Amino acid sequence: QVQLVESGGGLVQPGGSLRLSCAASKSIFSSYLMGWYRQAPGKQRELVAGFTNFGNANYADSVRGRFTISRDNAKNTVDLQMNSLNPEDTAVYYCTAKPRWSGPSPAYWGQGTQVTVSS
Repeated sequence: QVQLVESGGGLVQPGGSLRLSCAASKSIFSSYLMGWYRQAPGKQRELVAGFTNFGNANYADSVRGRFTISRDNAKNTVDLQMNSLNPEDTAVYYCTAKPRWSGPSPAYWGQGTQVTVSS
C-alpha cells in the first residue's frame, strides 16, 4: 500500500504563486508515475501535470508554461510549482501514483489539498 500526503495549499491572490508538495510513504518512483490532478466545484477531475514513461512531463493546456512538476527521488517527494495563478485554478489538488506502462487511471490518490485563488 502506498500513502500520498499533500501539503502547501491555501489562499493566494490572482497572479500569485504556490508550491504543492506530495510525500510518498515509500520509494515508488521506479515503479510508479507521479502526477497531480485537480477538481474544481461542479467539474470533473482533470490531470494537471504528470510524468510519462519516457521521463518527461505532460501538462494540461490550461497550465502549460505556468506550472512545473518536479520530483526528488531521495526524499520520495513530488512537487507542483504553480505560478501566475488565476481564479480558474481554484480546486482541490490531488497527488497521484500510477504503475508504469499501465492504463490512464492512477492507482493511488492523496487526500487532496485546497487551492483558492481569489482577491
